[in-house]
Amino acid sequence: MINDLWYKNAVVYCLSVETFMDSNGDGIGDFQGLQRRLDYLAGLGVTAIWLMPFQTSPGRDDGYDVSDYYNVDPRYGSLGDFVEFTHGAKQRGIRVLIDLVVNHTSDEHPWFKEARANTNSRYRDWYVWSKTRPENANEGMVFPGVQKSTWSRDKESGEYFFHRFYEFQPDLNTANPLVQAEILKIMGFWIQLGVSGFRMDAVPFVIAEKGVQVKRPKEQFDMLRTFREFLQWRKGDSIILAEANVVPKENLEYFGDDGDRMQMMFNFHVNQALFYAMASADSQPLVKAMQDTDKRPMTGQWGVFLRNHDELDLGRLTESQRQAVFSAFGPDKTMQLYDRGIRRRLAPMLGGDIRRLKLAYSLMYSLPGTPVLRYGDEIGMGDDLSLPERNCARTPMQWSDEPQGGFTKSDNPVLPVISEGPYGFEHLNVAFQRRDSESMLNWTERMIRMRKEAPEIGWGTFNVIDSGDPGVLIMRYEWRKNVVMIIHSFHDKPVEITFALKEDDDANSLVDILDGHDSRADGDGKHHMVLEPYGFRWYRAGGLDYLLKRSVV
Repeated sequence: MINDLWYKNAVVYCLSVETFMDSNGDGIGDFQGLQRRLDYLAGLGVTAIWLMPFQTSPGRDDGYDVSDYYNVDPRYGSLGDFVEFTHGAKQRGIRVLIDLVVNHTSDEHPWFKEARANTNSRYRDWYVWSKTRPENANEGMVFPGVQKSTWSRDKESGEYFFHRFYEFQPDLNTANPLVQAEILKIMGFWIQLGVSGFRMDAVPFVIAEKGVQVKRPKEQFDMLRTFREFLQWRKGDSIILAEANVVPKENLEYFGDDGDRMQMMFNFHVNQALFYAMASADSQPLVKAMQDTDKRPMTGQWGVFLRNHDELDLGRLTESQRQAVFSAFGPDKTMQLYDRGIRRRLAPMLGGDIRRLKLAYSLMYSLPGTPVLRYGDEIGMGDDLSLPERNCARTPMQWSDEPQGGFTKSDNPVLPVISEGPYGFEHLNVAFQRRDSESMLNWTERMIRMRKEAPEIGWGTFNVIDSGDPGVLIMRYEWRKNVVMIIHSFHDKPVEITFALKEDDDANSLVDILDGHDSRADGDGKHHMVLEPYGFRWYRAGGLDYLLKRSVV
């Protein structure tokens, strides 16, 4: 079962092919360049790669406007290059997850072109149409402030088509059995080429009812079971990682009560509470978010993250909590986006404070679930707020102090490489940090190794121990008679804490598996310690002979 559920104790690395490594010198990353960096990723310790869209696309939304689901965009290479990449990843023990963007297509997709040209086309019902402009056309926009409507008039057909996202991304009618059959065919195609699963984009919209008559969209959850069954028939250990920013009471609908739907989901609820904890030094909402999302089937797993390629969505926080996060991490309007989030990378959000960066990532690696790391965050990459919308956090990877950060030989990279200020590639890059034993890169490698050696976090049960201070979070994980304790302080000043473990936890001795700050309980069975500003500790209860004590079941 452990081998089958590989994702329970994985470390996922998210990257965009076009911004990771360019081997052709045309300024755009490609699969040959990515394959050349597989040794770097293997050395970092990641066990799975999540690739952002790379299929054929006009590129108006960073590939999320797909015009051919069965091919690689020529800018990135060929299907042969992709297979060579997946083969190279497999050789290094790295699985590959790819984006599955099936809520909508590009308006340049042949399906839509035929659908708009002929009302009798077999593809007409693959999209959602209305003869007149629906009354709710100004509601439900995903990108408020940028997007003007969810229904647009098609000049060629004279009718309105539905688009939850941009107007050049018409929604597929996913309730249509033929569309569902095509989605299965798409998954089967890429599984055959070596992928281990999919990060499914915008899952609540994929399964929602669509149409002019729909006032309150109802989710069609049976669709998720269909996807799951198909994947497991084709490749037993393949998975779907769902992007579903829903309230906790809906989580089990996506996992399935019996674990028969999605294997993984991103935990947006915990993510937002995490940033509030860092902004306010109050961990109580974070504790509640973890408890609210704790219930899930044994086969279900959370994907925990700090930042990704989108904005930091704060829509689930209260107004006062959201303003606290804005004030701390995105006070300027240019740093905010869509009236709900922050568009910055993590390092500049935290003012480049290495103590806070390490605290944040220690927290991510130790939250219940599987950590998902964004490319460049292992070196503390910055952002370029002069770029529009989310492109500010999608700049090319900074490999060295060579021209264009070692990303390309071209003078015109796909996006400008950051070249000014404290986050410029001239002094913030992989090559420099690799040779610095105290760098963020080498620290990240050690943390990933330690996280993989602590399966209690991915597999075990957790509870929160009272620290007597809302700014200090103490997590206890238990799995197969082994106990891991992880402590984080959100305070900007030293704090002293006192706590006790369970009597059967080998409670007298805590062995620090990170920095050597071992702790022994005093006569009353309690541990006393002082944490430095933004301090954290990783402990095992008992001794380092814990593997001898681990039970088989």
